[in-house]
Amino acid sequence: MTRIRKHGQIYNFIMIVIGTGILAFGIQCFYDPIGLVTGGFSGLAIIVKNVSSYFWEGGIPLWFTNIALNIPVFILAYFLKGKKFIGKTFYGTVLLSVWLYIIPAIDMAEGDFMIAAIFGGVTAGVGIGFVIKVGATTGGTDMVSALVQLKLRHYSIVQILQVIDAAVVVMGLMVFGMRPTLYAIIGIVVQTKVADLIVEGFNYSKATYIISDKHEIVAERIMKDLDRGLTGLEARGMYTGTGKRVLMCILNQKELVKLKYLVNEVDPEAFIIVSDVREVLGEGFQEYKEEF
Repeated sequence: MTRIRKHGQIYNFIMIVIGTGILAFGIQCFYDPIGLVTGGFSGLAIIVKNVSSYFWEGGIPLWFTNIALNIPVFILAYFLKGKKFIGKTFYGTVLLSVWLYIIPAIDMAEGDFMIAAIFGGVTAGVGIGFVIKVGATTGGTDMVSALVQLKLRHYSIVQILQVIDAAVVVMGLMVFGMRPTLYAIIGIVVQTKVADLIVEGFNYSKATYIISDKHEIVAERIMKDLDRGLTGLEARGMYTGTGKRVLMCILNQKELVKLKYLVNEVDPEAFIIVSDVREVLGEGFQEYKEEF
C-alpha cells in the first residue's frame, strides 16, 4: 500500500511538472506577446509587465510577478486554513514560476490574435487540465477565492473566482484595449473546454434507461450478448399508476448501437433514454487512482 501511494505521488508530481510547463509555454508564447489577459495571476503578471515596461526595458518578468503575488496569499492561507490546504498547490505555483523563468517569450502567433487565442487556449487548457487532474492548482486567484469565501460564505468559490478573473480581464481591457480583450475571451472559452476534456477524459460513456414490459428478457439479452451489467430501478407510471422496472446500463458508444438493435428486437415498443456520462469509475471502465 505504501509503495502504491509513493508511486502515485511520483506520478502526480510529474503531471504537475509537465502541466505547469505546458501552461507556461502557452502564456509565454501566445498570451503575453500579444497582450491577451485571460484572468488569474498570470493575467495580472502580463498587465504588470506591460505597464512597467514604460519605466524600464522589458518590464517586470512574469515569473517574478507570479511569485510576488502568491507569497502573501500563501502566508495568509497557511494561517487561516493550515498547511494541508496549501498541499499540492505549492508545487504548482513554484513550478509555474520556474517554467515562466526558463521558457523565453516568443511570439508563436506572429501577431495573429485568433491564432494566439485558439492555440494559447488549447495549450493553457492542456496544462491546467494536467495539473487539476491530480488534484492540484497553480495558486493565484483560485486560492484567493477560497480565502475570500471564508468571509463571504453565501457565495461559492466559483462565483467569487469568476468575479476576480472578470476584474482582471477588465484591467486588461483598460491596458491593452478592446480587440485583445475580445480575443482573450475566446481564449478563456477554449482554455476552459480543453481543460474539462483533459480532466474528464475523451472516452465518454453513455447511460441508457430502458422501460419495457419485457424487461427480464431485455436484461438477459444485454448481459449475455453485450456482457454488460444492469441495475433495475423501481418506478411507477404517473398516468397509469402501474409499477415499472427501469433498466439502467452504462456502456460505450459502439455498444449503444448494438443495445438499441437488441432492445428493438425484443420489444419494439420499449422506451429508451440515452444520456452522456462524462466519467465512470469501476469494473469494466476506469480504475480509481489514489492521489497523495
